[in-house]
Amino acid sequence: MSDNLIAFQGEPGAYSHQACRTYVPEMETIPCRTFEDVIETVRSGKARLAMLPVENSTYGRVADIHHLLPESGLHIINEGFVRVHISLLGVPGAKVEDITDAMSHPVLLGQCRGFLRDHNIRSIVGADTAGSAMEVARRGEKQLAALAAPIAGEIYGLTELAHQIEDRANNTTRFLIMAREPDLTRRTNASGDPTMITSFVFHVRNIPAALYKALGGFATNGVNMTKLESYMVNGVFTATQFYADIEGHPEDANVARALEELGFFTSSMKILGVYPADPLRAAQAAEAAE
Repeated sequence: MSDNLIAFQGEPGAYSHQACRTYVPEMETIPCRTFEDVIETVRSGKARLAMLPVENSTYGRVADIHHLLPESGLHIINEGFVRVHISLLGVPGAKVEDITDAMSHPVLLGQCRGFLRDHNIRSIVGADTAGSAMEVARRGEKQLAALAAPIAGEIYGLTELAHQIEDRANNTTRFLIMAREPDLTRRTNASGDPTMITSFVFHVRNIPAALYKALGGFATNGVNMTKLESYMVNGVFTATQFYADIEGHPEDANVARALEELGFFTSSMKILGVYPADPLRAAQAAEAAE
């Protein structure tokens, strides 16, 4: 039944697979080749939900996702934060000193540059993390390893040569859980915290100080903007789209006023989702403040 299926990008054992098991353990998973395939699997009704990575605390944003979200036809209904532990996985009998090349997704390669540099290991770009582990197992070459989650080693019969090799101890990936229909009914998260997140994209009008004026309404109405990112649209330098996350619900009076003011200075605005803040947000904020 599609109602019990969630789609993710990558092979079994990918971090997106781990996110599915963490946040919706009751659902069966559908691995997909690309992010576009994940979105289409949900749009077509073959799966109820999509699990998509949007940013990593070490590497930064997953750029492809920001371009896909506005036109996906899907809505963000939840977020999740997964602690990313990276293992060096090799064929049975291999040792760290045997490894000359390590394969993984570019995002993961960027999260353990220090380890690779210290061990003089060359990076090889793979389609995804678990797929790289599968490829290393298929080749059976002693000098080739994969960078992936420990679960990928278990699935593909590889040996963990080194564990937790990520450059930063707090290495975390944020995932978005998406569905065909929005859910605006909730007002608290699993911990009872009333903090809601509203995500949206917008284009500013071509007038002086448009961005400054567009954002002014959030400040004057006391709305906390937790994220603002810009990126080109269709490869044109003058066509810039902004992605933003704010705390609050569009039905909150102050948020409604801020969004109304935003409309005066934008040529388009689209809400991508309204969802409870993951409890780990507050925990990470408290940790950062220490």
